[in-house]
Order: sequence, then structure tokens, then C-alpha cells
Amino acid sequence: MTQSPDWVRLQKALSVEAEYGFTDLVGKQYRFSEFLCLSFGQTPTVITALERRRWQEMASQFARYPQLTLLERQHLVAEASQFIQQIEQGSAGAQGRRGAGEKMYNQQSKTQVKQPPTTPIVKTNSEANSGYSSNLSLDQPLANVAEIGVRKGGYLTKLNLYTVRDLLFYYPRDHIDYARQVNISELEAGETVTLVGKIKSCNCFTTQKNNKLTILELVITDQSGRIKLSRFFAGNRYSNRGWQEALKRRYESGSIVAASGLVKKNKYGLTLDNPEIEVLAHPEDTIDSLNIGRVVPVYPLTEGVPADMVRQAVTAVLPAAAQLKDPLPSVIRNQYGLVGLKDAIANIHFPSDSAAKEAARRRLVFDEFFYLQLGFLQRRQALRQVQNSAILLPAGKLIEEFEQILPFKLTNAQQRVINDILNDLQKPTPMNRLVQGDVGSGKTVVAVIAILAAVQSGYQGALMAPTEVLAEQHYRKLVSWFNLLHLPVELLTGSTKTAKRRQIHAQLETGELSLLVGTHALIQDPVNFHKLGLVVIDEQHRFGVHQRARLLSKGEQPHVLTMTATPIPRTLALTLHGDLDVSQIDELPPGRQAIYTTALTGKERNNAYDLIRREIAEGRQVYVVLPLIEESEKLDLRSAVDEHQHLSESIFPEFQVGLLHGRMSSAEKDEVINAFRDNKTQIIVSTTVIEVGVDVPNATVMMIENAERFGLSQLHQLRGRVGRGSHRSYCLLMSSSTTPDARQRLNVLEQSQDGFFIAEMDMRLRGPGEVLGTRQSGLADFALASLVEDQEVLQIARDAAEKIILRDGNLEKLPLLQAELDYRYQKLMGGAILT
Repeated sequence: MTQSPDWVRLQKALSVEAEYGFTDLVGKQYRFSEFLCLSFGQTPTVITALERRRWQEMASQFARYPQLTLLERQHLVAEASQFIQQIEQGSAGAQGRRGAGEKMYNQQSKTQVKQPPTTPIVKTNSEANSGYSSNLSLDQPLANVAEIGVRKGGYLTKLNLYTVRDLLFYYPRDHIDYARQVNISELEAGETVTLVGKIKSCNCFTTQKNNKLTILELVITDQSGRIKLSRFFAGNRYSNRGWQEALKRRYESGSIVAASGLVKKNKYGLTLDNPEIEVLAHPEDTIDSLNIGRVVPVYPLTEGVPADMVRQAVTAVLPAAAQLKDPLPSVIRNQYGLVGLKDAIANIHFPSDSAAKEAARRRLVFDEFFYLQLGFLQRRQALRQVQNSAILLPAGKLIEEFEQILPFKLTNAQQRVINDILNDLQKPTPMNRLVQGDVGSGKTVVAVIAILAAVQSGYQGALMAPTEVLAEQHYRKLVSWFNLLHLPVELLTGSTKTAKRRQIHAQLETGELSLLVGTHALIQDPVNFHKLGLVVIDEQHRFGVHQRARLLSKGEQPHVLTMTATPIPRTLALTLHGDLDVSQIDELPPGRQAIYTTALTGKERNNAYDLIRREIAEGRQVYVVLPLIEESEKLDLRSAVDEHQHLSESIFPEFQVGLLHGRMSSAEKDEVINAFRDNKTQIIVSTTVIEVGVDVPNATVMMIENAERFGLSQLHQLRGRVGRGSHRSYCLLMSSSTTPDARQRLNVLEQSQDGFFIAEMDMRLRGPGEVLGTRQSGLADFALASLVEDQEVLQIARDAAEKIILRDGNLEKLPLLQAELDYRYQKLMGGAILT
């Protein structure tokens, strides 16, 4: 490895290959790809460490040459020729060779021009030099960065990386610490370490049993012992004779190497698991590798994009971080102890130590939260500047009459939330308030008072629910109240008959109809309100952004009240509803009893059946909920259809057992629910369609099959279907799972009735995207931030954003911050924020 390659022969081989159409020509001794692989196996002694890595990489690339496409071969040949020129020009005594090299390269460049217009034209050396890191711009395409090039740039587009800025902000998902250097005798399984030693022997071979598996075996020694290391290469291209010989020459006996990896124990003793290895000039030589002897970044990857390629590309563009302007005012950085943006970017990729990595991560997590909160608060401020919403009367005859007909007294929490709402409604600024309340806390009564405030002020109201079952439940309850108040209310769903639908449309347009309850049918074009003043949206996270927008467009800046029976942890509420005013009904009505909750195994099923028989004998009713409609071939789960047959024929033949699931028509659902409500059916077997909307105070048992398959918040919602009357109620969580995680989750339900605590635990155990029962919930797509681990950073980010908006709401004095907000907020939320 001490002699330099024959530059002229290399350039001539490249030129001839280009002239003959990149066909991997066969020479007297070798194919073109084998010759290049062998040639690049001879590392020149007069090149820099960075050039040495790139030179060695060329050997691997030419080993794969037969498998490359025509375009990839063209790029590789051009890149190799250009690289050789650069080395020649930087080497002493290269003047005599340069003329021949340039002539060869120019011939090859001309050949490239003859290719179809879609093939990129190879740049001259002077053009390429203008793209080196020292002259990088943040918006420069990665393909124009000399150390990356068109071919690697093409691979990086698979990760949606197109510019230098994209790559700088492509954060690692983890880091591996190889910074600790040890002797061979000090190795302990489970540690990540680096060792330096001398190669005792090297062997590289394709296995006889599998011709697609090639193994490199090295025996390394130091003053304390010896170790055998193996690297595995899967694929036909690695069985190439030239590639294997080049690899063996790189790791010649007597060479000094550094190796990093995870220490594992196998039948031969301790080893490093598929280690990273670099050849050193001497034992005290500096380790130049991106993967060895340091904290190594681990990036999110996709098929066909190797980790080393991303690390090398990041290293190439990292100097451009110096051009970054920090939009965050220094007063904010100092107040919250945040490092500068340039340092954060540098240390999130290649940190000097763990402290630098943590400081970098904290700053970048802050940024993700901060710009989201800043966008929320700016939108809320803009909304508050609107002064053309309906002014609704906070007091009046209708509200007084409604409070008189209620058979119960409002709780303090309900009264507090009602006051918040009525204060909002008497302002010309449109209300945008979220009411959170646990199951059974009385959110509907609060919404009715808001609707009555609109009606008594001469406006109409609309209430939209996500399912027909829930819409019908709201309608049934509202009709009973509105009839006593002599107010009209109608229900509009997909099942509404055409004649009735036309009647509703007509009454809406004349203003005759005060309140319309419905599903997404409310947002259809024929629905036109005469004077819409208030929109109530129940379980709003179940609606899409555009659905909510279309409903709001039915009026001119209507007030908006959203409700959810899914308690949301504060951190989740900030990131999902950061532009809303939030009220919580954190008190249950008097008389509501705690629901006895227990997790049972299959062996205890008969105990559950005995409890059900006792409750039905007392005149009570039972829910049995399952996750599936029909039996799944892949999952061993009890299905609703099969369980209904099993219970009605084998277990409870003396009782009436109903079946309810989402595939039934609205008429069929109504029939089943009405039969259960009238106690004609004692047991109802259902999927989670029962989760919201079915209110039967006589039901006292909720039995949930395969409970481990549900989220905690969903289980809590299901549990809330019982305990609505004066009798003691039970929730039986049936689970055959013995995993610690499943047991831990079900224990939370056994120990707590607090929906907000349960939601917090659900978020910690399963992640925020699952708490809402849907991944399409409008959550921001964070690259680094975790709503579970970074709650403290989220809070200070919210505080900082509030201070900024308070001082300069339009960010007129902070143009850099506004520009970054425009870019970040749209990218983070996909331009889809609308509450």
C-alpha cells in the first residue's frame, strides 16, 4: 500500500470504458471493474485522510459496478476521473502527468455530452471546485457538493434530502458512544468500545454454503491479548475476486487498526459485533473515521441508503452550519440556558461528548416546540382581532327556564366552565374554546346552555358528532329538553330520508329551525343556515381538518365550542390545541359511584359469567365488548359475531343477547340499541361502536374481551358506559396476555378512575398518537421532541412564545423569527392546522 497507482493507466481505463458505453469491458487479465477495484486497493501515500477514505470507498463502489445502472456507471466513472485529477494536482511531481490526465478526462467528458439530454453533463475540475464545502451555500443542491456528487445526491433524495440545509437539519435518531478506548483484556459484553491493535492474520472468503455471503476475518492483538473479528457482506457483488483481494491488501498482516463496536460473547469468546475498522499509520495515529473512536450518529434510513453515506454527506456539509443565522433572540437563549443554533447543529450530528449532545438536543427540541407554539399563539391573536362575530346574550329567559327544568344541580366545575363560555360569547371576537371532561361529567348540559345563549340572541346553533350513534344520542337528549322549551331541533345524518332532508334544508334557510344536530352530513353543500351563531363540535379530533373548515364556513365567524370526553394530558393539549382556550370539567356530578374494575384471565371467566347472571337476576343489563367484528385469521382474538353466537347459544341461552357493530345499517343499530334501552335485551355484544353515545343507566357490567388490545383511554371510555345509574357497577377486563407491559397497563385501570391520570399514563406507555384513538389526529410531526420526555422543554417553549407574542405579536421587529416561523410551522404541521 506504499506505492502510488499508475495514474495514466487508470485514466485511460476510465476513458475507454466511457467510449464503449460503460459496458464493463473485458481486458487481457481483468474486467474493467476488477482492474479499477484492484487499482483503488493500492492507497497512495501522498493523500489526506479524507481523500484516503474516499479512495478506499472507490474500491467498494467499483466492486458493485456490474450491478449498477447505466446512469450510475456514468456517474461513478466521471466521479473517479475527477477525483484522480484532484489528487494529481495536489501531489508533488504531478505536473508531468496532469496533461495526459486532463486529455483523457476531456475525451471522457465529450463522450458524456453525446448521451441523451437526461444524463447530467460532467463538470470540469474548476467547476467542481466551486462546490466544495468552503463555498457551500445553505440552499445549494446536494448533488452539486463535490464530496457528495450526483450519484450520492440521488440516494439522499430517498430521504427527502435535497439541499445543504435539509441535511444539516436531518437529525440523528440516536448516538452510539465508541469514544471509550480499551485493551482487549478489558472487554466486557454489552459495552460499546474502541480498541487499537495489530493485525495478526486476515482472510476474506465467500462461504461454501451460501455464495451470497462473504466474510472478512481478522485476528487482532495488543499487549494484553488477542481477538477475532468478523464482518459480513451479503450480496453477489461481494464475491467479486478483485473486491476481496483489495480488502485483504487493505488489512495486511502487521497493519495497525482501530475497531469499534458492541462487545458480544459467542462460542469462541468475546468479539465485536460487525465492527467498524480503520487502518492507522501507527498506534498513536489520529483516528479519522466517522464511525470509530467517537460518538457516532445513527440516522433514520431507508432501503438502499447506507449509514456511512449519510454520515459522510453530513460531514461534507457541516462547515456550512457557520452560515446559519440564529433567529432566536439572545435574551430568550440566555433566559432559558440554550446554546446557539450553530453549536446545536454541529453537536447534534458529531458531539464532542455527551454533555454537548444533550445541550444540542435541548436547544433543537426547544425550537420544535417553540415555533409550533408561536404559530398557535399568533393564530389565536389574529382570531382575537376579528371583531365581527355575533354578540350573544349571557343571560335570558331560555337559560333560566332550562336551569329550572334540570332535575339536578350543576356542579361547581360545570358552572365555572359555563361562565368561561358566556364571557366569550358576549364579545365580538369569535370564541374558540375546548371543553374537556371525563366520561359522565356533564359536558352536554354545558353545550346546551351555550346553544340557548345563541338562540335567545336570534341566532342558530349546530352540533356535529363523529358517528350516527352519538349524533342520535345527542338529539334524543336535546329533544327532551327543547320540547319543554318549545324550541325546534332536528337530526341530519346520512340515513335521513330525502323528503325530511329537504324539509330541514328549507327550515334552516328561513331561520325557523333553531338547532341542527348531525354527523358530517351537516357540511354538505345544500345545508345553508339563515344565521349561524354557534358551532359545537363533539370529539373534534375524529373529524378531518377540511370537514371542520366546511362546517365553520356555513356562518360568518361563528363562535366555536369543541368538546371531548377523551381527557388529554396538558402537554398533548398544548401541541394539539395550542391556539384554543381550554376549560376542564374536573368534577363528576354527585351520586356517581366509582366503578369496580378488575383484570381477569381466561381461567377466571366463569367468575365473570357468574357475576353477569347475578346482575341480570337483579334486573340489570350487561355490555360485552370485543375488538373485532369477525374472526381474524392472523390474530387469536374473540370476534363479536362468534362471541354473540357462543353467549346466546351456550352460556346464556336463558337471556336475550343482542349484537351491535359498525357494519350494520343505521336502522339495524337503532333497533338493537332501542331493544337494549327498553331492557328487551339483557346482554349486548358489541365492538367499540358502543364507546360513545349509548346511555343506558340500567347497565351495570362492562366486560371487555382482549382488553390488552385497547388503549387505556379507550378502555376508560368503555368503562364510562356503566355506572350511570344508582346501582354499583363493574368493569371486567378480560386478558390472556402475560406480558409485563399488558399487566402494567391494565393495573392503571384497576387503580384509578381519573381520566386525566389515565390519559397521562396512556401517553407514557403507548405514545401520544395513540391516546386519541387515531394516528390522524393533527399531531405535529417532531423530529427530536418527545411529549413524554420533554415536558419541561415544552413548557418553557410555550412561556417563551407567549412573551414574544406579548411584546411583538406580528414579529415586525423580529423578521428572522417570522421567516423561520413561516418555514417551520408549515413544515411541522403540513399546513393543516385548523381548529
